Amino acid sequence: MKKLFYLGILGVILYEIAKVYFIMPMPGSQQMNSIDASYILHTWRWPLRILFWAMVVVGGFSVFSGKMKWLPAIFLLLAAGITYTTNFEMAADTMFYQPSQVIQHDAATNKVDMDRLVIGVEHNGEAKAYPIQYIGYHHQVRDVLGGKPIMVTYCTVCRTGRVFEPTVDGKPEVFRLVGMDHFNAMFEDGETGSWWRQVNGEAIAGPLKGKMLPELASTQTSLSQWLKLHPNSKVMQPDPVYKAIYDSMSRYESGRGKSALTKTDTLPWKEKSWVVGIQAGGAAKAFDWNRLKKERIINSQVGPAAVALVLGADNNSFFAFDKAINEPFTFRNDTIFTKTGSHDLLGRRLTGTGNDLKRINAYQEFWHSWRTFHPGTEQY
Repeated sequence: MKKLFYLGILGVILYEIAKVYFIMPMPGSQQMNSIDASYILHTWRWPLRILFWAMVVVGGFSVFSGKMKWLPAIFLLLAAGITYTTNFEMAADTMFYQPSQVIQHDAATNKVDMDRLVIGVEHNGEAKAYPIQYIGYHHQVRDVLGGKPIMVTYCTVCRTGRVFEPTVDGKPEVFRLVGMDHFNAMFEDGETGSWWRQVNGEAIAGPLKGKMLPELASTQTSLSQWLKLHPNSKVMQPDPVYKAIYDSMSRYESGRGKSALTKTDTLPWKEKSWVVGIQAGGAAKAFDWNRLKKERIINSQVGPAAVALVLGADNNSFFAFDKAINEPFTFRNDTIFTKTGSHDLLGRRLTGTGNDLKRINAYQEFWHSWRTFHPGTEQY
């Protein structure tokens, strides 16, 4: 019976550590293709816990009837401590919280610095901006835009901002942060317990595996640039509850953070180098951020699509366009010039003839993230 106690203690310790190890950024864990094993451990968490703790209780009558009661007591405290730490101190949704309130102001009453980076989104004539400094901590912010529920997400370890419609098969869904896979934030839906990737809205484990969340077009710009293009936009303000945490993230967006997970490599094509990724026609291509800063506009091909990628004068705001025909665009003073006229950074025609330019999604990411989730990507 004594063996049963110690085997139960060992089972508790190994299970609780393994459950967290595979879905949190620990040495070696995020390089493994372990999502299926992680999900099985998660799904069977209560039967396994009941089994191991039942072994501890049954075997405990024997070990605590002996003379050396202090030894099993130490092991019992160790198992309890690890259980508490892994489920409360190290659980993703107890480390990162959603805002208690989503405060939004217009440009006239906005308190956010104008040089801050934001994820901007527009729908049904309504525009809103969400500072990376805030959503980077929260990981997700729920809101309504143009009458549509939205879920604004950000993963600081991948440097990925995405905006989704939080619906599955047309039904509203609630998500919680559950951990990460290959360094990308992962959410769990409340209905089926399936796990969803932040980088593309794909369910990668559980009953809904293979489903995709609808994504809304979004733009990463400086707040000043966003308000120039969308003067009536609302801007998310800081939640006072999290002021200290926001302050600790003030250097992140510029790449000057010191954390090994979120710091930036300044040389091209390193793990933490910044790239801009574009998908088109089933193909993907990554563009080095340093090169984009030098060239300001890049005319290229992504699969069958001719594209143009431009960087605004603020050195932060970037925009991508499907050129429809493979002719070079030029760019100066935040204006795009084609053979038929000129356009602003949203592709709207300013002079000449023809239609507005067609915007396509482009994402700033760490190179390790874009390469991992677009394994066939080309490099420009």
